[in-house]
Amino acid sequence: MFNLNTFQKIIFILLGLLLSRCVEPIDIDQSLNFENAIVIEATITNEFKHQEIHLSNSYRFDDDKPIAETNANVQIIDNAQNTYTFKEVSPGIYVSINEFSAQSDIEYQLFITTKNGKTYNSKKEKLPGITKIDDLYPIRETDADGNDGVSILIDSYDPTRNSEYYRYEYEETYKIIAPYWSPKDLVVSPTYELYFVPKTKEEQICYNSVLSNDIIQTETNHLSEDRVSKYNIRRISIENPIITTRYSILVKQYIQTLEAYTYYKTVKKLSGSGDAFFQNQPGFITGNIFSVDDLNEKVIGFFELSSVSSKRIYFNYYDIFPNEPFPPYFEDCTIFSTGKGSPPPPKGEENNLTYIISSGQAKYYGVNLDPQEGEGPYDLVRSACGDCTLLGSNIKPDFWED
Repeated sequence: MFNLNTFQKIIFILLGLLLSRCVEPIDIDQSLNFENAIVIEATITNEFKHQEIHLSNSYRFDDDKPIAETNANVQIIDNAQNTYTFKEVSPGIYVSINEFSAQSDIEYQLFITTKNGKTYNSKKEKLPGITKIDDLYPIRETDADGNDGVSILIDSYDPTRNSEYYRYEYEETYKIIAPYWSPKDLVVSPTYELYFVPKTKEEQICYNSVLSNDIIQTETNHLSEDRVSKYNIRRISIENPIITTRYSILVKQYIQTLEAYTYYKTVKKLSGSGDAFFQNQPGFITGNIFSVDDLNEKVIGFFELSSVSSKRIYFNYYDIFPNEPFPPYFEDCTIFSTGKGSPPPPKGEENNLTYIISSGQAKYYGVNLDPQEGEGPYDLVRSACGDCTLLGSNIKPDFWED
């Protein structure tokens, strides 16, 4: 499902409520007239699962996050009068009570009634063609600026030419190994005494997963055949620590209708424009969802039916860069030592050493075998260098393959 944070960051543009056709720089705080609008994100796929719909409201620049649209009644009805009811599982997130998958040659329509009694319907939509990912693979590649890195490329082909419009999402997962892990921790008692305890949780090996946050699209309508070839889904610099050990990426390919493709392409164009406030405003982007009560009401979002194909790959750093040094770690892991002189700090007195340990700023790595003037008895590192749980989860994902 399309990342809602990306969708939300351009709400202020989509509202189309700025001063009309402003060509001079404007004072945003004084000149922007804010009007609330409902935001609907609904992509229903041919995957048999609990389908998901997000409802929220547009928000001002000074708001921290989107305002969820709660306690709404959400249903999808097909042209055979089958009804798929959604329940709210967390604020603004609605999940179908029963698992289902969108079927070819069946029309689906979205119906929403908010807690305030406002009603919104979508146009009727059908599932586009189904095309699988043929291949997903990494290659070492130098960009136009001479920067080394790895590109994740995708191939896909539809001999029937029933696809042509593609959107992609990915979830990348990477393994983290704390470079200065120790099997024991140095802790501070309430009276500032230092003592060692064995670690009771995994802090050496962790995993972190990150969702794509951009609209990634391509189309083959202008080509002689419906073939996606060597399309770049993700590029990662050789200096990015996420590829230091082992990396995995799951890519989902969504086949779109021309209308859905055009809508998302316009959204991406606006979200990527740094001069949005200082150009002639393009006006409100019309989707396929409308207010039943007031046809002039602004509604942000699109009800999309899409067929999905997915593929996952793994690679290790040396698979791509066999003769290169590892990227730098996520943080500076220079070993340091601090405290009140070389002997253990006095009992019952807080000092630099006890403070940075108790505050979680540093982790014990080892004994300082050759303390210099002003140094303490222990070698220390920044906490994330000895505890990977500050950067990810110590629970190995079910799908992970070493």
